[in-house]
Amino acid sequence: MKLQEIISVLEELAPLAYAEDFDNVGLLVGNNNADVNGILVCHDALENVIDEAIAKNCNLVVCFHPILFAGLKKITGKNYVERAIIKAIKNDIAIYALHTALDNHKKGVNKIFCDALGLQKTKILLPKENFIRKLVTYTIPENETHLRNALFDAGAGQVGNYENCSFNSEGIGTYSGNEDSNPKIGSRFEFVQAKEIKIEVVFEKHLENKILKALFNNHEYEEVAYEIYETKNKHQNIGLGMIGELENALSEEEFLALVKNKMQCGGIRHSALLGKPVKKIAVLGGSGSYAIKNALQAGADAYLTADLKYHQFYEAENQLLLADIGHFESERYTKNYILDYLKEKITNFAVVLSEENTNPVQYF
Repeated sequence: MKLQEIISVLEELAPLAYAEDFDNVGLLVGNNNADVNGILVCHDALENVIDEAIAKNCNLVVCFHPILFAGLKKITGKNYVERAIIKAIKNDIAIYALHTALDNHKKGVNKIFCDALGLQKTKILLPKENFIRKLVTYTIPENETHLRNALFDAGAGQVGNYENCSFNSEGIGTYSGNEDSNPKIGSRFEFVQAKEIKIEVVFEKHLENKILKALFNNHEYEEVAYEIYETKNKHQNIGLGMIGELENALSEEEFLALVKNKMQCGGIRHSALLGKPVKKIAVLGGSGSYAIKNALQAGADAYLTADLKYHQFYEAENQLLLADIGHFESERYTKNYILDYLKEKITNFAVVLSEENTNPVQYF
């Protein structure tokens, strides 16, 4: 397969438009037109992982964390990032990173986290903002169903757990064509009043070009009247973090023991125990101190994340159990999920899981 074909498969798993603006996701090293003969899936594309890819005859490394995050002005091999990049380039190994594109997916990092703990009734903790747009257009009744279905096929009309959503209303449209016009109804220079259907649909902003292509290709009019609006609605199914519930409430000690076992934690740093049962759990894989207030507002009994600083434990405000379980630990099953997805989608060559432990934090 060509690398671009595999990238298309990966973007079905984690659309790059879902990634946070600060992130560096997608193809980091390599040529879209290169032939791929094997894929190594890992958490971090470090130098030892590139060595592993060479040994296993894999010329594509799919990683969760982007090895290239900040910009590089020189590549001299002076640090672990530069050494990994140099080795990958020398050996014609491509590197592709998913990171927050998968963090924000409703079945991504935080759903994997929730599933590992057996949480039910899960929903996004921080729904993504400024991501939904609305298309309004007008057409004749004879074109209504065909046009609307074309917009649905292009990805419009998704609202939460529902699809094919639209609002349609009848009205009277007017126009007069000039000497260069070729009107569908009426003649040039004629003032036309015609029954029209107003169609309104929402869509994810990265689909705009696809939506407009469907609109223009399936509309009856020579000149297509339409408007696109940015909305303030939050996207219910895209965003960071997740909140869910245990089937049965546990004591704080029982809950922390469950987390330590299921997430294979070397240790858990946590806020003061409050002596109350734990049932409603908020999680955010990776660094999640910024969402403590969201976990509180959501009524969570406990919030699991990583990379908390000393003073941030005070932000629990004696209202919830705040626990830092480790960055790697909170994301540990992500690479397994990526592997299973790729194995299901790509069956004509090897997709293998890295055996290298790239967790930089050790416990005594």
